[in-house]
Amino acid sequence: MMISLTIDGRKIEAEQDTTILDAAREAKIHIPTLCYLPEVQAIGACRVCLVEIEGNRVLQASCILPVSPGLVVLTNTERVRKARRFAVEMLLSNHPFECLTCARNLNCELQSLATDLCVRDIRFTGDKSEGRIDESSPSIRRDQNKCILCRRCVTVCQEIQSVTALHLQGRGFGTRVEPAFDRDINDVACTNCGQCSLVCPVGAITEKEYIKEVWDAINDPTKFTVIQDAPAVRVALGEEFGYPPGTLVTGKMLAAARKLGFDRIFDTNFAADLTILEEGSELLQRVKEGGILPLITSCSPGWIKFIEHFYPEMLPNLSTCKSPHQMLGALTKTYYAKKMGIDPKDMIVVSVMPCTAKKFECQRPEMRSSGYQDVDYVLTTRELAKMIKQAGIDFENLDDGSYDDPMGEYTGAATIFGATGGVMEAALRTAYEVATGKTLESVEFTAVRGLEGIKEAVIPIEGIGDVRIAVSHGLGNARKLLERVKEGKEQYHFIEIMACPGGCVGGGGQPFPVNNDVRTRRAQALYAEDCSLTLRKSHESPSVKKLYEEFLGAPLGEKSHHLLHTKYTPRSRF
Repeated sequence: MMISLTIDGRKIEAEQDTTILDAAREAKIHIPTLCYLPEVQAIGACRVCLVEIEGNRVLQASCILPVSPGLVVLTNTERVRKARRFAVEMLLSNHPFECLTCARNLNCELQSLATDLCVRDIRFTGDKSEGRIDESSPSIRRDQNKCILCRRCVTVCQEIQSVTALHLQGRGFGTRVEPAFDRDINDVACTNCGQCSLVCPVGAITEKEYIKEVWDAINDPTKFTVIQDAPAVRVALGEEFGYPPGTLVTGKMLAAARKLGFDRIFDTNFAADLTILEEGSELLQRVKEGGILPLITSCSPGWIKFIEHFYPEMLPNLSTCKSPHQMLGALTKTYYAKKMGIDPKDMIVVSVMPCTAKKFECQRPEMRSSGYQDVDYVLTTRELAKMIKQAGIDFENLDDGSYDDPMGEYTGAATIFGATGGVMEAALRTAYEVATGKTLESVEFTAVRGLEGIKEAVIPIEGIGDVRIAVSHGLGNARKLLERVKEGKEQYHFIEIMACPGGCVGGGGQPFPVNNDVRTRRAQALYAEDCSLTLRKSHESPSVKKLYEEFLGAPLGEKSHHLLHTKYTPRSRF
């Protein structure tokens, strides 16, 4: 049912139950917000989205007030502007003035609002609440002094990810966002997914930066530095340099990495193809030999830590495959080091990921199968952009660069790893052909694509039968899916789970902002690249075939098992 109302003198129509804020945005009328988060939260806490309603003496928060017939809304009166400015001034009065050194400088929503509302002086002075800085996590950094109590992080952690590592605690001036009992974030069941840092409007939660350590490695003449990047990085990095979401900037990214001073540039996609051969073989082995089913993918370290905390009894269902970047790290310090005559102790492997959880993953004790830490540092997409800007590189005018051999070649199947459903689709392309010996007429499994929370399909494979599959993204959806499996309501052969909504394209280390439109455009760019490539099945990669011939032997073989597979650790929920 459509409702007629007036906003700033314009007659508009909106769906019943639509809020004034959404109706205004649909009509291209700007109302500022701060605590509001599209698709996630509307609580009216910050009072920045206030509007005037004709006939109502009290200003209303437009993000929570539904439209009603004949409503007359004013968004730009002097009274409204003063109220919004007052709300921002109050927030600033309890905020540290560290803008120039803050990680969110020039990309801070509070800073932007203060600019837009012409806040030039802070009229309110006095005591400020005292918070703490929590640097216990290898993935995220929390600075409670910068928190504006918008509750976005709490909502995302509790309602979207179902992790509940963060809570609103205390009352009045002592209100704060903290883990239970004021513990460090690293001491609770945090999955390091970084979705909290992605939605924080200020610098209260950011990724733990390793930029200095990487610069030190590049500048150390005794170190041989290798960089690798995930597929979701190349469709998002451009946003940091003014490109629209979903712009594929692979060539410019590689040229920039070369200028930064890395000795070699490899592609995580190479190891994604390798993952498919290992994981696909594992699936076929379990199906044929009566192994533990469903087999669940293990590429997402946030998801891995989630199951370790909340469903440790299901750890045997996980694929033993490492994530692709960890596979590549191990191969760099063994296969490549031997091939080039480089001492692996002198190698520094840097992964550029859309993910903050991989910062934790690379430090896991299990990730040392090369005899050294397989991946030394993980940078987010945002951190790589900062390094490029630090170096004064003119990103837009770079000529396209290229990957280095022998671990720079990849197929379309590897490219789509960055979108939810991509790992499943890539695995099906290979599993089908390996199992049947026949060529797929169509390699696109569209049933597992898109942003629906849980997707299911049945794939008939000759010689095996109907293979039941499921795909979920976002840990809240993962919980729902696992509960179905535990209760026996659903039986699957193969499940893909990604910790972040949308998969890696919506990872916690991606450029701001991230919403479903941005996630979709980034994913579409990956699917477009897949379609443009000649090789679209992982088992067709010549470089992967050569790796097995020269070094690994065969999927699930002894050397593959040692370097490319791992185990997982049950963890406490508290």
